[in-house]
Amino acid sequence: MTEPSVPTEPTPSPAQPPATGYVVPPGYAMPPPPMAYAPARKTNGLAIAALVTSIVTFNLCFPLTFVGAIMGHVARRRIRETGEDGDGLALGGIVVGWIGAAITLAGAALLAYGIANGFFDEPTPVVY
Repeated sequence: MTEPSVPTEPTPSPAQPPATGYVVPPGYAMPPPPMAYAPARKTNGLAIAALVTSIVTFNLCFPLTFVGAIMGHVARRRIRETGEDGDGLALGGIVVGWIGAAITLAGAALLAYGIANGFFDEPTPVVY
């Protein structure tokens, strides 16, 4: 017994573009495919924490500003190793942190100078 033959569709040759309904006029090229975007790089979390810590401690507790500066130094080293974003944030944490630490040291030096020279001593009452 022979099987009935099923008509097959002709296969397009590789030289012909697939049938999309759009005919390219002669002398024109096909439009290029859409551009693919590069994935966004991750921002280093320690750099963000360094800047936030430096700003918060600058406003609330000067003696702890060096913590943000040290975190910024560690973040910049990790950023160089991994290629992440956030170098500017880490640098901002370093700058704000060390400025706060310098103000803290200057204030401590002025306080020590005032104590050493009797600036905070009680004045002796004048008796007439």
